[in-house]
Amino acid sequence: MGASGNLVERKKAKTRALIQSVALRLFIEQGYDETSVEQVAEVAEVGPRTIYRYFPTKADLVLFRANQDPMVEAIRAQPRDLSAVQAIRQAVRAVVGHLSPEALQIQEQRERLARSVPELRARMLDEMAQSLSAIAAVLGERSDRAADTDEVSALAGAVQGIVMSLWLGEPVGAWRTGVLERLDRRLALLETGFHL
Repeated sequence: MGASGNLVERKKAKTRALIQSVALRLFIEQGYDETSVEQVAEVAEVGPRTIYRYFPTKADLVLFRANQDPMVEAIRAQPRDLSAVQAIRQAVRAVVGHLSPEALQIQEQRERLARSVPELRARMLDEMAQSLSAIAAVLGERSDRAADTDEVSALAGAVQGIVMSLWLGEPVGAWRTGVLERLDRRLALLETGFHL
């Protein structure tokens, strides 16, 4: 892609980020159901058609992530001599541990809305199911096994279960207050075992 192509992509990314930022702020301030796409368009100074070009549904204004599967790519990038759990732990540190304050704020807003709006909560569970499949696929690649083997499926499910237990059990904004360390400790238990 040439320089002009990169410029176009950067402009699109900037517009998308602006629209999402405005939408999240309005949804938090006014309520998700009380805020229309037309209101978001007006405040963002774009047309409603522009919003739908970037975000096919209203829910996508909340749930869209610029990189849909950063964790999968981070796991894929880990050295092959790491065990699957070690690779996951390193990937979590790489992705979550380096989020900017702005990215943490957006994550917090997304989380607050996803927990409180039934439509978004259901969509978030759908996203988690897709993420489970993607994690199983990358773990299968790393181990030269099919994603649906018992070992790969069980590990991917355990990882997703740990993430869900934190998502549902921690207050909104916990990513700022040590939840990364708790996530890492829980993931380590997959390797060392549970002694209950």
